[in-house]
Amino acid sequence: MSKLLKEKIIKIEKLAPLLFRLTIQSEYIAKNAKPGQFVNIKCCDGIDALLRRPISICSVNREQGLFDIVFEVRGRGTEILSLKKPGDILDILGPLGKSFYAPKDNSKIAIVGGGIGVFPLLFLLKELRCAHKTAFLGFRSAENAVLLDEFKKESDSMYVTTDDGSLGSKGFVTDILEQKLSEESYDIIYSCGPVVMMKRVAEAAQKHEIKCQVSLEERMGCGIGACLVCVCKTRKDDGWEYSHICSDGTVFWSSEVIFD
Repeated sequence: MSKLLKEKIIKIEKLAPLLFRLTIQSEYIAKNAKPGQFVNIKCCDGIDALLRRPISICSVNREQGLFDIVFEVRGRGTEILSLKKPGDILDILGPLGKSFYAPKDNSKIAIVGGGIGVFPLLFLLKELRCAHKTAFLGFRSAENAVLLDEFKKESDSMYVTTDDGSLGSKGFVTDILEQKLSEESYDIIYSCGPVVMMKRVAEAAQKHEIKCQVSLEERMGCGIGACLVCVCKTRKDDGWEYSHICSDGTVFWSSEVIFD
């Protein structure tokens, strides 16, 4: 169950020129959040940024009552958020959304992330107790490839790609995934990132008859399913319908989603 909370910023880190990590004190979210869920943050008072900003939870420390978010400055709201200081109080609604499916402990899983979509997958890796965990991570450049030590710690194997070849393999992370799927299989694949990437992940999973979940990231309004800002097409019987990403997702089985 989500709550409206007033919580304190403990630390803010600049990870890359436009990437920031906030550590926030919240006993409630740290205790109740599940991988794949997000928080909706009011960035400021007044009319500078009217809508809350939905940001996925990157990790939690349940013992210390802390959680982290990682976000990219893309507009006025996230710019304001990046200028916050330790001790500032944030107006937060959360945790929101449906979480990832938790497989059996003996499962072999893979996560496939692209851009800022990699960060909610770190929370998933930390929470799952699986037989084998493989991470496929795609970034624009080495400069944007952050938290790799944490991903490596939580993975049994890890593959990194960059668009410009400045780190890891040059090209799309889905190329590496498809190559590995010809050599080995997984019980389930989890993905978050650009839609075109998740579409390819879903197609690869279907081809190899592997279960797959995707976490869709869209601009949201209310964050609770009351408005129609964030919708996606999902399969319904012999046709389709619109689903709210914030309340029906953000996590869906890839077989449910119609990727236009």
